[in-house]
Amino acid sequence: MKQIDIIAAVLVVVGALNWGLVSVARFDLVAALFGMRFGKISPLSAVVYGLVGLAGAYQALFWKRVQSRWAHAEALHAR
Repeated sequence: MKQIDIIAAVLVVVGALNWGLVSVARFDLVAALFGMRFGKISPLSAVVYGLVGLAGAYQALFWKRVQSRWAHAEALHAR
């Protein structure tokens, strides 16, 4: 499950950076990565946006569980 936590965290960061860039610079990072202009959506970029949304929901719904899983792993490594 730790791999899912990492993937979700990375996707949430990508989403946050993308929205920050949209806000500050009117630059859509996801669209640019797929060779499109600001505001354009392809099926592939829609999948990325969907995964970012799912990752955000995962982080929001399971925040305490993710924290306890990581704290438990750190405690095991400290021994």
